[in-house]
This record gives sequence, structure tokens and C-alpha cells, in this order.
Amino acid sequence: MLCDQEEKERRKKKKKEGRTPIVATQRGAATGGEVSSAAVRMAAESQSKVQLIQRCIRDFPDFPKKGIVFKDICPLLKDPAALTAVIDLFEEHVKKNHKQVDLIIGLDARGFLFGPLLAQRLGVGFVLVRKRGKLPGPTVSVAYALEYGEADAEIQEDAVFPGQKVLLIDDLLATGGTLYATCELIRKLQAEVLGCMVVIELKELHGADKLKPHSVFSLVQY
Repeated sequence: MLCDQEEKERRKKKKKEGRTPIVATQRGAATGGEVSSAAVRMAAESQSKVQLIQRCIRDFPDFPKKGIVFKDICPLLKDPAALTAVIDLFEEHVKKNHKQVDLIIGLDARGFLFGPLLAQRLGVGFVLVRKRGKLPGPTVSVAYALEYGEADAEIQEDAVFPGQKVLLIDDLLATGGTLYATCELIRKLQAEVLGCMVVIELKELHGADKLKPHSVFSLVQY
């Protein structure tokens, strides 16, 4: 790497001048060049993973109705490397930005595909948010608007405890209605939403604005 080469040249120059290069006394401490090189390498690896994910998302125009371009993630789920890349990037984001996470909350239905894998990586529990009537036992629900009519998001009463810190996960952020309803559910249960994570974000629909002040982390943006 370029930074490594620069470090070698610097050391050679100092040796010729009769000076001893300064080294870290703590075992395992990295030089500035090594840190920079590692950061560049990690950024390149992350970008490579994003590109792999992008290649595995395909468009279907006019589905499920005319004027909509459907983002199909089926090829991504079919490709083990691409699916691993998704979970890798989510895991890196969580570990970098959130010191404590108690639960991952997955939205019906594609949030169920990614949420349990991420929760297992992090060593935390996974909780489902479903459409009304799909969960047994006492539940809490919130109604939210669709383009035509309304729907209800529902969670079991004992799924989340007051004070717990949770992250929400889904495959796609469009207008933000379902994620917003889930944030309201978590608020009703007196827990804390740390943020929202999605594979795909449709920026032109401004769903992230609807979710403020909660942050949104997306892997691919259109």
C-alpha cells in the first residue's frame, strides 16, 4: 500500500541521517501509516461489498402497478456472498455507532430475512412487527396510512421492555410509513429507538425526513 511504502522510505531516510525512528512502546500499537493503510483497506472492502449488493438488485418496471419500479432482492438472497455482505455492513455500522443494543426489531415481512441474521451476529434478541391479526396473545398496534386506505402494525405486549434500546430493520425505505408506525409502537412500549436500517433507500420519496429525529442507515440509495 502507498502508506506502507512512505513509512519505509521515511525510516530509511532517518537511518541514513543517524537518527532512530520513534516507535510505539505499547505492544500492538500501530504507526500512523499502518492505521491509515488499514482504514483505506477497510473502506475499499466496504465499497466492494456495496457494489456486490447493487449487482444483486434488479428492477421490474410497472410492478405491482403501473408507474412503480420494483426493487427485487431475490437474487441477493440467492447469493450467499451478497447476503453475507449485507449482514457484514449492518454489523459494522452497529458496532461503530451503538455501544448498547438490546434488540433488533424486524418489519413484516422482509425485515424478517435480515433481522435474525444480524441479531445472531450481535448476540442479541430479535422481535417481529407484523400486520394486524398475525401475532398471538396480547398485542399493541398502531394504524398508518397507505396510498389507498390504512394498515396496522402490531407487536406483542411483552416483546420489548421499557428502557430497552432497539434498532429497526427492513429491506426498503420508501415513504417511511411502516417504519414510522414501528417507531410509534416502540414509543408506546416506552423503549428507545436507536435508529433504522434498510438495504435500499429511495431518496426521492424522502422517507428519512418522516422518521426524524431517528437516523436512517441504508446500504444502497436510488
